[in-house]
Order: sequence, then structure tokens, then C-alpha cells
Amino acid sequence: MTENSECNTFANLKEDEAVAALSALAHKDRLAAFRLILTAMPKGLPSGQIAKDLSIAPTRMSFHLATLERAGLLTAQREGRVVRYAIAPHTMRGLLRFLTQDCCSGDPTLCLDFNPFPCP
Repeated sequence: MTENSECNTFANLKEDEAVAALSALAHKDRLAAFRLILTAMPKGLPSGQIAKDLSIAPTRMSFHLATLERAGLLTAQREGRVVRYAIAPHTMRGLLRFLTQDCCSGDPTLCLDFNPFPCP
């Protein structure tokens, strides 16, 4: 997928998808987990390490990670008995675009500081 086609595909995040993503992030444990996993892009982190690093019970963390995955913000990959969670960059990019698409009266040159994923 080229950058231009990626921009066209993910610039059109639907309002319901944006609401689901924002709702998933609207909890301190989930937001902390998302930000921690973001530091480990692109490989992500095992769920047990996330729970340990954030001092959250593993079962509670699994619930939060599943919520972020259902919202499309994370991907999960099973590696034997371990589940590795990684950021879904296309959803994150789409959410940021959704939030900033009408910024600066539609002049993207005025919003470069607000949009870390500008399209050409």
C-alpha cells in the first residue's frame, strides 16, 4: 500500500469508530497501557510485561487490553502461551486524522504541528 492510498483509506475513519477508540482510551489503565505499548512499536509487548510494568493485576490488564483490541487500537498475536500486543498504526493514524481533519479551516499547512501523520 502506498502512502497516498493509505492516506485515502485511513483518513475516512467513521464517527462510530472514532467514538469507540476514544471510549477505549478514556480509562487511566487503558491509556497507560496504550502509551506503554506505543514505546515498543512496532513489535509491541507481551501482556504479562505490560501488567508488570504498570503494576496492574494480569487478569485486569487482559480485560483492558481486550477492550483496546476490540476498538481497533491494538493487535494481538499469540506466541505460545503469551499474547503480544502491538499498536494498530492505521487506526491510530485514522483517529488522529479524524480529530484534526477540519483543523485550520482545511488548510493543512497551518496544522502541520498538530498532525504527526500528514498526507502528501
